[in-house]
Amino acid sequence: MPPDTQTTNPTGAAALHRAVDGYLDHLTVERGLSANTLTSYRRDLRRYLTTLAEAEVVDLAVVGTGLVETHLARLRAGDDDHQPLGTASVARAASAVRGLHRFALREGLTGGDPSRDVRPPTPPRRLPRALPVQDVVRLLETAGSVHAAGEGAPLALRDRALLEFLYGTGARISEAVGAAVDDLCAEEATVLLRGKGGRTRLVPVGGYALDAVRAWLVRGRPGLVAAGRGTPAVFVNARGGPLTRQGAWTILRRAAARAGLPVDGADAVSPHTLRHSYATHLLDGGADVRVVQELLGHASVTTTQVYTLVTVERLREVYATSHPRAL
Repeated sequence: MPPDTQTTNPTGAAALHRAVDGYLDHLTVERGLSANTLTSYRRDLRRYLTTLAEAEVVDLAVVGTGLVETHLARLRAGDDDHQPLGTASVARAASAVRGLHRFALREGLTGGDPSRDVRPPTPPRRLPRALPVQDVVRLLETAGSVHAAGEGAPLALRDRALLEFLYGTGARISEAVGAAVDDLCAEEATVLLRGKGGRTRLVPVGGYALDAVRAWLVRGRPGLVAAGRGTPAVFVNARGGPLTRQGAWTILRRAAARAGLPVDGADAVSPHTLRHSYATHLLDGGADVRVVQELLGHASVTTTQVYTLVTVERLREVYATSHPRAL
C-alpha cells in the first residue's frame, strides 16, 4: 500500500479528529495561544483533514512528506471552494500542520514526523507603517474634537484618551479595550497590559496619555458607566458597556479622516499603526531594541528587529536628500 494512503474507515476518521482536538487543547492549555490564533489553526487543520480524507488517509502514522507538500500546494493554488491563499496564510497553515505532526510524535501516535523537512513559504518582509511624529500629534489633537461639546464631551474625552493610550503605551487594540481601571497606577504612571497567550507586562504611561486618561476617568467615564450595568473596563461605549475592538477601530477611523490621514487602502491608519509608530519613534530616539521588545511584549527580539529596518530606511532617506554626494 502506498505510504500516503490507507483505506478509509469511520473509526480511523474519528481518531484523526481526536488527534486534532488533542493538539488544539494542548495549544490552549499548555501554550496559551490567543482565541484568534486558535480559530485560525482550527480552520487550517479542518482543511488538512479534508485533504487527508480525499487521500483516504485515516492514520497520521502513514502520512508521507509528499502529502503534506501537496496540501500546501493546494492552499496556494486554491480550488472550487477556496480562493488561493497568500504566502503568510500558507505559512500559518504549514505551522499548524507541522505542529500537529510534532504533537502526534510526542504523544506516541506516530513513529516519525513527515512534515519535518517541509519548509513553509517565507512571507515577503514588509516594513511596518509608522506615522511621522507630526501626523501622530495631529491625529491625537483631532480625536478630542470629533464630538460636539455638551452631550458629546464625555465621548470626546474618551476618544482622546484611547488614542493617547495606544500611542503612549504601544498597546495592542485588544490590550487597550481589555484594560481595567485597577490595572492603571496613576501614581507610578504604569499600566498592566494583558497580551497574547495570557502574558502580562507592566509598561510606563507617557505624561500626555496619563493626563488624557485621568481627564476621561474623572470627567467622562463616571456618567457613562452610571447609565450602564457597571464595568471595570477603562474604556466604555456610549451605553456604559465595555468598548469593543470594533468600536475602537471606528474611533480611530473617524479621527484619522478628520485629521486628513488615509482611512482606506494599503496606507490606511489602523490601531496597529500607532503601535508601529510607538516602537519606531522609540528606536529613533535611541531606545535599545531589547527594551522595545519588552515594552511591546514580543516573545522574541527577532519580531522587534523589523522596526530597526524602518529607522534604517529613514536614515537612507535623510542621507539621500541631504548629502551633496548621495546621488
